[in-house]
Amino acid sequence: MFLIVGLGNPGQKYESTGHNVGFRVIDKIAESFNFVDFSFENNFVAEISKEKIGSGTIILAKPQTFMNLSGKSVFKIALFYKIKPANIIIIHDDIDL
Repeated sequence: MFLIVGLGNPGQKYESTGHNVGFRVIDKIAESFNFVDFSFENNFVAEISKEKIGSGTIILAKPQTFMNLSGKSVFKIALFYKIKPANIIIIHDDIDL
């Protein structure tokens, strides 16, 4: 199982800013691979979409917290689905990280 997380800031105010590159990439992945529509999962404070691809499952996530708090959402998702850190991919806008 893999978790692919796109980082961004929630809300229309930030929709087209550079900070939301992660959200846009996740949307493109979902579109390209025909993932089901995202749904808000209150327990994770994130929009989630899951699909089986091959013999595995991929979870796409868009945390609905501000970027500096997104780790809380990622942690909750990884813990719930028992996803190893090596199977988590984070898409963000900061090359220095």
